[in-house]
Amino acid sequence: MEALQTLVGEDLARAAPPPGRAMAQALASRIEGVAAVLFYGSVLRTGDLDGVVDFYVLTHGPRPGWRGLAGRVLWPDVSYHELELDGRILRAKVATMTLAQFRSAVTGRRIDTTIWTRFVQPSALVWASDADTLRDISRAVSEAACAAARFAAALGPSEGPALDYWRALFRQTYAAEFRVEARGRENDILGVDPGRYERLLLAAWRAQGLAFEETPGDGTVRPVLDDHERGRILAAWRLRRALGKPLNLARLAKAAFTFEGAARYAAWKIERHTGLRVPLTPWREKHPILASPGVFWRLWKARRAQTAGRDRA
Repeated sequence: MEALQTLVGEDLARAAPPPGRAMAQALASRIEGVAAVLFYGSVLRTGDLDGVVDFYVLTHGPRPGWRGLAGRVLWPDVSYHELELDGRILRAKVATMTLAQFRSAVTGRRIDTTIWTRFVQPSALVWASDADTLRDISRAVSEAACAAARFAAALGPSEGPALDYWRALFRQTYAAEFRVEARGRENDILGVDPGRYERLLLAAWRAQGLAFEETPGDGTVRPVLDDHERGRILAAWRLRRALGKPLNLARLAKAAFTFEGAARYAAWKIERHTGLRVPLTPWREKHPILASPGVFWRLWKARRAQTAGRDRA
């Protein structure tokens, strides 16, 4: 486990762009009971802050009220935040769950597949409430790597390069979740730092005592799984694949009513993709679902007017 925790620790300690750290500080002050803030996603790799930055915020306990009750059943809660920094607006989409929920989700023993597949990819721990929380996060992300590597051993080839096991795992998890990913998305993820994923797979197998053989010189590995163990892992995977889409659909339905900042996020997305500005009113911010038909009607009329103007020209 020591080698795995070293790899994970290096990932979590990676430097995030200063605006990302500033947003993490803002989130820690805005959200009650924050234990840690994790920065992940494409912006962590590229540093391009023009889009939306992705964060996971882990809290010490559940939120009060009906939103907290919903979050106990269907986590995470999703919210949208903006921060003005040096004359520009930094935008963040935030998933929030309790630290206890996170620790449970990374083990791979729950039906959910989203957390351990997210956190087998690089993330940066940009804010932690104390040293004990930092150690908890490091152990949890190591558990996520073990869960992912365990499923990869059974879902991947009988033998092959380490990256082939990750490819098989990501393809299967995309199919199990209610998501649409471009073909070859797994290669984009692995291509950023293939050596990291090779080291991570073998370290995670060793950490949980999963035996494997290596062919010197050509990078071929072969996990040693007897029929019983392979069958057990594949049976667990079939259950997760069968229930993955319904679970994620339920989360989307919940988010429709609990996504904080949804109106502001939608307005920004519409302006970014269409160039049409949607004025935000207090009523639209408070009732984004009820306001959506009027917004779509306004957009339709604006696009129609644009088309008519081009035709006259």
